Amino acid sequence: MSVRTFGHKSKMSDRSNDPWLASISDLQRLDVDDGDNQSYLVNILKNQKMRKINKHNKPDEKISLSHGAGGKLSLELITSLFQGSFKNKILNRLEDAAVLDLNGQKVAFTTDSYVIQPIFFPGGDIGKLAVCGTINDLAVMGAKPQALSCAMIIEEGLDKSILKKIVLSMKRTAQDAGVQIVTGDTKVVEKGSADKIFINTSGIGLIPPGMNLGKERIRAGDQIIISGTIGDHATAVLSSRTGLEFQTRVKSDCCYLSDLIGSILGFKEKIKFMRDPTRGGLASVLNEMVGGSGAGALLYEEKVPVKDEVAGFCELLGYDPLYLANEGKVIIVTAPEIAKKVKSLLRNNPKGREAEIIGEITVKFKGMVGLKTKFGGTRVVDMLAGEQFPRIC
Repeated sequence: MSVRTFGHKSKMSDRSNDPWLASISDLQRLDVDDGDNQSYLVNILKNQKMRKINKHNKPDEKISLSHGAGGKLSLELITSLFQGSFKNKILNRLEDAAVLDLNGQKVAFTTDSYVIQPIFFPGGDIGKLAVCGTINDLAVMGAKPQALSCAMIIEEGLDKSILKKIVLSMKRTAQDAGVQIVTGDTKVVEKGSADKIFINTSGIGLIPPGMNLGKERIRAGDQIIISGTIGDHATAVLSSRTGLEFQTRVKSDCCYLSDLIGSILGFKEKIKFMRDPTRGGLASVLNEMVGGSGAGALLYEEKVPVKDEVAGFCELLGYDPLYLANEGKVIIVTAPEIAKKVKSLLRNNPKGREAEIIGEITVKFKGMVGLKTKFGGTRVVDMLAGEQFPRIC
């Protein structure tokens, strides 16, 4: 299986290098006989008018869905506001979990909120997602998850049977993972103040001696591994949301990864970096990893595993699977000499049976991610401003 590259070129893309800055004389030279061109002209005129208005009247910037989607706007909001306000050496690492030293014992501590829509989807539900997502954020730090909290914001009018189904799903998932839910909180808000239910889970885990993960440890020649096919979760959720159906139904990959990741931790210092590619997908995680560093990442398109149904879904709707959210996959960067052994160990577990070595760390793309295509060319894989669709987790 391989990634298909899905690009879309506007019919008007060769009419102006920067349509938003096109002058009136440029616009007058455009052929506006067909509807597409007329719409293009109208949009340019509207934007020129808005530019003039905004020069004199600059309202406060509003938060958009893209600010929570795991792309450039999310990172900008986090670094400029939250990191800037709460600045400390632990937070400044911007990892999936904070690593605390408590009297010589390294402890991972994480928190996450879940607002997915719909709350039940093929392969999971918001409760299972909340437990698995928090366990995974601990596991990718090399920690053994110990305990979780659970806080719920419930909309007035939610059926108790739905709430019970979600709670029992959380119970089963936590028990299977060997983790207890030990504390929590419940709030109910007026109808219309939330969308059925939102869940926050926090978790703690113990990090064994000798485990030291971080993007600063990656070096040229290190290998990039993905534990399985990408884009399954986003495809399952969006197809359920829109009513699209496939010949073979795509299920979310939502699962906890502590057992899978635990199988490779014996390599210790040879494992350099791990992250679960949720919002923003594989491309966003790798961009965050190499951004601002002296190294880059090179992916091999033919090696990135994608289910045929996911590739077809992306082709139909114009998405790129490199940016689709996952909830049961882990990206691992290893020293080159152990990469094949790690891949083999991952494949021994059903959750990692489609694991692949998909790329390497290189100095050719400093601070960037490159993709070597199936046709031999290379393109830059940038981080999106926002996600391709919101409320995926």
